Amino acid sequence: MRLAKFLAHAGVASRRAAERLIAAGRVTVDGEAATDPARDVGERNDVRVDGEPVGVEASETWAVNKPAGVVSTAREPGRRRAVTELVRSGARLYPVGRLDAGSTGLILLTNDGELANRLTHPRYEVPKTYLVELRRPPSERDLEALRRGVRLEDGLTAPARVRRRGERRVEITIREGRNRQVRRMAEAVGNEATALQRVRIGSLELGALEPGEARRLDDEEVRRLWEDARP
Repeated sequence: MRLAKFLAHAGVASRRAAERLIAAGRVTVDGEAATDPARDVGERNDVRVDGEPVGVEASETWAVNKPAGVVSTAREPGRRRAVTELVRSGARLYPVGRLDAGSTGLILLTNDGELANRLTHPRYEVPKTYLVELRRPPSERDLEALRRGVRLEDGLTAPARVRRRGERRVEITIREGRNRQVRRMAEAVGNEATALQRVRIGSLELGALEPGEARRLDDEEVRRLWEDARP
C-alpha cells in the first residue's frame, strides 16, 4: 500500500494531508525519513509520525449533529469544543469537510482517509443539502439566480437546486465545497443567512439526531456513501 494511503487508512489524516506530513519530514519508515508518498509499505514496516508508531485501525464513520459554537476540527486549541469531542470512540477520527462554527447539522467523522477524500473532492460532486433561514423573504428572481449560479470572489458557482420552504426559509443543494459557500451565495443576491443547517450528505440524511448527538454508520450506509462518490 502506498505510504500516503497507509496513513489515511490508519486514521492519521486524509490522503492529501498525509502527503503534506510526508513532505514536511514528519514521517519515518523503519527508522528513516520518508519523502515519497507513493512508497510501498505494509503492516511489517515500522511507520511513525512525529516519532509515534502508526498502525491500521478498523474503519469507523460517524454522523454527528453539530450544534452552533462547536468547531469542525479534530482538536481545538481554544475554548470552543471540537466536533470530535461529541463522539465516544477510541479511533482517530477527523471531520469530513467543514461546517463553520455558527452553522449546525450533519457532519461526518471518519478514520477512512480515502472515503473522506471521495466525499470532499470536487471531482466526485457529492451533493450536500442545507436548510437556510434568510434575513428577508427571497424573490423568485433571487431563487432563480441561485439556481443558475452566482458570481463570488472565487468564481461563478455551479447550478444549485433551490426550493422555497417558507417565507424566509429555502432548501439549497450544492455539489461544491467552497468555504462558507451557501452563506456567500445568499450575500450575492443581497440577502443574509441568519441560520444554516446541513440536513443531507449524498444519500445520508440528518434524520432524528438531536443537536450534539452522534451515531456510528452501519456497513450499508457506508456502502451507499461510497456509491454517492463514484466518479
